[in-house]
Amino acid sequence: MQVLLFAVFTWTLAAVHALPLKRTSVDLGVLMFANVLEQLESNFYLQALQTFNASSFETAGFVSSEVVIQQIQTIASDESIHAVILESVINALGGQVVSSCTFDFSSVLIDVDTMVATARVVENVGVSAYLGALTAISDPALVTAAGSIMTVEARHQTVLNLLSDATSIPQPFDMALTPADVLALAGAFISGCDLGVSANPPLTVTSGGSLKTGTKLNFSSPALNGTIPENQLSCQIFAGGLNSSVFQPICDCAVPANISGPMYVFITDDEKATAKRYMDGTMKAVPYTSHVVAGPALLFIDNAPDLIGNLIRPGLNGTSGNGTLVTVQPATATSSFAAPTTVTLVTGTATHSSATATSSAVTSPIPTSMGSFTTTISPTQAGAILASLASVSPTTTG
Repeated sequence: MQVLLFAVFTWTLAAVHALPLKRTSVDLGVLMFANVLEQLESNFYLQALQTFNASSFETAGFVSSEVVIQQIQTIASDESIHAVILESVINALGGQVVSSCTFDFSSVLIDVDTMVATARVVENVGVSAYLGALTAISDPALVTAAGSIMTVEARHQTVLNLLSDATSIPQPFDMALTPADVLALAGAFISGCDLGVSANPPLTVTSGGSLKTGTKLNFSSPALNGTIPENQLSCQIFAGGLNSSVFQPICDCAVPANISGPMYVFITDDEKATAKRYMDGTMKAVPYTSHVVAGPALLFIDNAPDLIGNLIRPGLNGTSGNGTLVTVQPATATSSFAAPTTVTLVTGTATHSSATATSSAVTSPIPTSMGSFTTTISPTQAGAILASLASVSPTTTG
């Protein structure tokens, strides 16, 4: 099945070359950014599988360590294949893959609980990143190709929700993020390269204790340094179950009612800035971006866990939910949560800040149980398949 899906994916990409469409530098830039995110995800799961064993998952309260490890191995395999395929597409379009990034997850691989919580963040951010990227791609064939990855990322998201004993599908809609938003959440794990994007300042929710609807949210960020008077700052909350963003003065920011699952929190100096920015929906620079002061922070409200999650990991949240807000922020695990250093990424001729600091998901080994996959679908082989298909226009029969 996975080989068949790979063939379908490469057939779709062959259409990219066959159709008389103009691919822009923005399209290529989006794919290059997505490839680094796939490298990040692949490296995260690889390091997690190397750090924890069956006993670790049993100690964390999972009924079956085999079930959990199987799911994580499957996700790791998907992420590795995504990275390989995106690399091939970037090369086929005349670009150069950013391969000098180093990924360090030591701060969040301290125990299984923190690892699973971080994996949940990674997958939610991945879905939001692809959702935001789709509106920036001009080539319909590339939109289809990227969308086929996003739907798989959403499946990963559901698996991690269940492993967290939360609601498998908590909201009817997902939320889009821009690259600057994504790096505010994931930038601390990346070093040694630059993506040509300036990250938003990171935002941490410091409210302690059990949080629920109506609980006040307190914040910490390098950007909240008194430069902008507090009475000019707002918090804006986005969730897939809300008709619009929730705006509140920062001094009165609280968890809104009727939210279950993930929510993104921004600090802005214009109550309409973020809404306007997301209506624009592109990854290009827009005037409203300057109004985002910090964030987002990603929070989870797990007030209605599914029964199936309780069967996998009983007793974590209870079968009826307790109305608490679970905050998952890598920033809280390290004091060095910051955006990657800035070097210019030029589509087609990308330069890297460090040729020696290399940790690419494309070349990273996958655990032995999945070895056949990485050996049968290598970057060279994928590129050869693409090259052979690129010269043949897709045909239909009927």
